[in-house]
Amino acid sequence: MEQFVSADTLRERFSQAMSVMYQQEVPQYGTLLKLVAQVNQQVLAQDRALAERLTAADDLARLSVERHGAIRVGSAQELNTLRQLFAIMGMYPVGYYDLAPAGVPVHSTAFRPLEGDALRRNPFRLFTSLLRLELITEGALRQKAASILAARQIFTPRCLTLIAQHQRQGGLNEQQADEFVREALETFRWHRQTTVDRATYDALHQQHRLIADVVCFPGCHINHLTPRTLDIDRVQALMPQHGITPKAIIEGPPRRCVPILLRQTSFKALEEAVNFRDGSAGCHTARFGEIEQRGVALTPAGRERYDRLLAQAGGGADNQQHQQALAAAFSAFPDSEQALRQQRLAWFEYRLTEQGRRQGISPHADCETLIAQGLLAAEPQVYEDFLPVSAAGIFQSNLGAGARETFSAGAGRAEFEAALGAPVTDEMALYAARQAESLRRCGLSDR
Repeated sequence: MEQFVSADTLRERFSQAMSVMYQQEVPQYGTLLKLVAQVNQQVLAQDRALAERLTAADDLARLSVERHGAIRVGSAQELNTLRQLFAIMGMYPVGYYDLAPAGVPVHSTAFRPLEGDALRRNPFRLFTSLLRLELITEGALRQKAASILAARQIFTPRCLTLIAQHQRQGGLNEQQADEFVREALETFRWHRQTTVDRATYDALHQQHRLIADVVCFPGCHINHLTPRTLDIDRVQALMPQHGITPKAIIEGPPRRCVPILLRQTSFKALEEAVNFRDGSAGCHTARFGEIEQRGVALTPAGRERYDRLLAQAGGGADNQQHQQALAAAFSAFPDSEQALRQQRLAWFEYRLTEQGRRQGISPHADCETLIAQGLLAAEPQVYEDFLPVSAAGIFQSNLGAGARETFSAGAGRAEFEAALGAPVTDEMALYAARQAESLRRCGLSDR
């Protein structure tokens, strides 16, 4: 029987190839990676307990792996084919995000691994947005954009052949796997040559910068990649010293003893030279580098409290004021693992300690009592998904001040899933199932 390359291995090779390509295309991103690595080393040297915890959770070895990227597509057919392509790498659509109410004319999902073992092997994910053409207000321009998108093919012929071959035979051998990574990468490569003339680009750009970015190029070029940092505040402060201009504020929750959800920042989008189809030259601004710091995933009750406090916090004129406003509002959010567990605000994964395995436990015992007795350990589940407000904030900061129009929600999850050709998985169900399974492995009933 022919030996196939695993989905985890394919995802790992693809993410590494994507990183190399993006560093070549956006050299400043390579500088960002070095800065993040330096900060992470400093944090680990200063906090041995954190280093030991990351090592025990098998999280230290993959700290330098980029956690996610972002792309944008223009048609249902492109989105549907991407779903099939990512499935080969063990990445499936999780979560539905409508960014239109925040002024970004797309709705999105994240293609990512589902299982804990796959996430530990390589957590790479791609936040994938579908342009909502109906938000182009001028009818003739909307039709022209649709025609441009219908005429392009963002996948190489060989990539499409390999996708079909994988579906027929159930996998790819070593040679096919190498070829698949190489061919798939071409879909996400930057092209200076547009598919439209200057007048069409300008008309779409005037509607919204993101619309021009999606419609006017031959592929869905990667817009950003994102390394993981252990101290995003330190990275934000050091970026200017390395010739990198950060966005004004760090998106997401404030700095806490127990990090929650997702904090993100980025450097400003680069201005890149482009050649228009009519021979004229110009520039395009869309691509940037991002940094993330991930914390514990919150339960529905935790998310409801987070969303409420975030709305109450408002913002500030600069990052310092913004973080102060957040910190004041989030003083009402428990900041210890014990409180988060007891109030069921966050998801955890449980395991018996060595003492617990030797002594044994009652299936109906109280988890907090077992933890206090040293029989049970609880590890916070890392938040593997995204925050719509933060995603919109990152996009907006790199689209310019004139891109803050608010669009109606309009199309929703059903329309997105129809384009996708499959349902998106509810991220809360994944966290809940992982917690329940960990309790069952310990011999405890889920409660």
